[in-house]
This record gives sequence, C-alpha cells and structure tokens, in this order.
Amino acid sequence: MSMISELKELGVDVEDALQRFMGNEALFTRMVKKLPPVARDLKVIEYLDGGDYETALNNAHTLKGVMGNLSVTPLFQAYNDAVNALRANKPEEARKSVEGIVTLQEQIAACIEKYQ
Repeated sequence: MSMISELKELGVDVEDALQRFMGNEALFTRMVKKLPPVARDLKVIEYLDGGDYETALNNAHTLKGVMGNLSVTPLFQAYNDAVNALRANKPEEARKSVEGIVTLQEQIAACIEKYQ
C-alpha cells in the first residue's frame, strides 16, 4: 500500500489536493511530508489549558489553513470549528473540536512518517 492510499483511507481528499497541486503528485507528497512536525509544534489544547486563548486561536487558524491546503478534510473541519468557537469566546467548544481529532491527527502523522 502507498502513502497516498493510506491517506485516502484516513479521510484525506487526495483527489482534491492533487487538483490544488495541478496534478503534481510529487509536489503533494513533498508538501504533505511537512505536516507531522507542523501539527506537533502548533499546540492548541495546551494553550487552552493555560488560558492563552490568543495563541490557541492563532495555532488553530494556522492548522486549519495547512489542513485545508492539503485537503485533510476531517482535521480542517475540526480546526475550523475550533477557530469559530474561540472567536466566539467559547474555549470549551474549541477544546471538544480539537480533542475529537487528536487520534486521527496522530494516525495521519504516523502514516506520513512511515514513508519519510
């Protein structure tokens, strides 16, 4: 099985991403391999726990953009929901959105890292 096949099984809309990358699978692969460190470095829940909602919002917004550009749809939607909740001053709703996808995010990162 290939990384792309595994990503599809995890909910990544690879066809949409490839359209965005003008059909260039090598470019998509190169860009998606940058995802794991970005996802690990940009903490959201830790900043929510510390009451730093501004940093949590900034990190969630960045992750939303990254996930959207790579068509990691379930993570994009969760981070979009978290951003909207934080902008509405509802940090607990943001937490629920992010907590709901932590396992999937780890699975996607592990899949990508397997092919590094």
